[in-house]
Amino acid sequence: MHTRLGPALPRHAEKAVADALADTRVVLINGARQSGKSTLVRLVATGRDTEWRDLDAALMRQAALSDPDGFVESDELMVIDEIQRAPELLLSIKARVDADARPGQYLLTGSARVLGLRALPDTLVGRMETVELWPFSQGEIDGSPDGFLDAVFAQGPGLRHDSEVRRADYAERIVRGGFPEAVARTTDKRRRAFFDSYIGDLIARDVRQLSEIERTAEMRALVRLLAARSGQLLVPSALGNELGLGANTVKRYLSLLEEVYLIKRIPAWSRNLSSRATMTPKMAFVDAGMAASIIGADARSLQRPGGHLGPLLEGFVLMELARQIGWSETDVAMHHYRTKDQVEVDAVLESRRGEVVGIEVKAASTVRAEDFRHLHHLADRLGDDFLVGIVLHTGPQTLPFGPKMLAVPVSALWEVPRPD
Repeated sequence: MHTRLGPALPRHAEKAVADALADTRVVLINGARQSGKSTLVRLVATGRDTEWRDLDAALMRQAALSDPDGFVESDELMVIDEIQRAPELLLSIKARVDADARPGQYLLTGSARVLGLRALPDTLVGRMETVELWPFSQGEIDGSPDGFLDAVFAQGPGLRHDSEVRRADYAERIVRGGFPEAVARTTDKRRRAFFDSYIGDLIARDVRQLSEIERTAEMRALVRLLAARSGQLLVPSALGNELGLGANTVKRYLSLLEEVYLIKRIPAWSRNLSSRATMTPKMAFVDAGMAASIIGADARSLQRPGGHLGPLLEGFVLMELARQIGWSETDVAMHHYRTKDQVEVDAVLESRRGEVVGIEVKAASTVRAEDFRHLHHLADRLGDDFLVGIVLHTGPQTLPFGPKMLAVPVSALWEVPRPD
């Protein structure tokens, strides 16, 4: 692999958190367990007078529940780790920041979508800013720019990028994933041990805490099924039929898995362009390495005929784009597009100005004109709002395929710099 595995840091999120603390009373870092939240907090807190509270510790949690008002009292920046373990504290924090409007009073972290917890007493609307932290992007691992989103909306069909990353390298990147602990492990066996332990702990601990579910075998079966379908439509009734579960049970389980940052829904997009557009969301595993481990795939098996490289590569791309949306200067929303006539565009990126970039993902290293047919469908319906259609592929070159159409190597996502 052409990659530099130095000490990766969540560099993009560090600036976002520091900026938020400068003008917001409460900042919440929300993200997957072991995605680097503690490292990020240490970076941001360096040079500040800080009090620390870790709610993973049983004694600390008991103190928080016994005297929430006293627990959050501080004249310094207070860091409260794993706030979802005592969401009742948010009422006490609300009272403190309502009485004192100074920015930068509380820095909270959570391994679940705290605002989605059913027991949450108050959402701190207008007083709290949330920064989502995902596992490392490829650019954070490599020390490369991660500037694709800003570049594509600035340059459109003028985007150019040649790549030294090959198909086998992409397979290696997928199975490695982006969790700091997985990136640091140098053998497949040790990495699989991390992923196995992570999933076991997540279901036995975080998911059960959120919902008090008892039938964890059903949840594990659903997770395996979802890992094999990363990048595909999310249809609860179909999943339920395969697992022998009711659709409502599957919906509840899916919500739980999204709350603990194992999966991400990609909503459908239409802009009323076609009455035949479906509104079914798509699902991506937050970490491609996790998904590959769950289905027992390694870099070699992914490349075999009939392997899972295509679906896992699509999920990998969707999550690289999701990460960049969090720090790009361009304000972008990501959807997917699919009609009842099976016209499908893997990712539809729309800027606040209404400009649209369509993206298709192909695991092949060669691209054909017919790979653009669905992008042409979208371009015809959008007219001038359609900026560019891109087929991301595993080959080395950017090639034009007619007006507003480009074939671009996947590595452009993290190797293309942000425009000056």
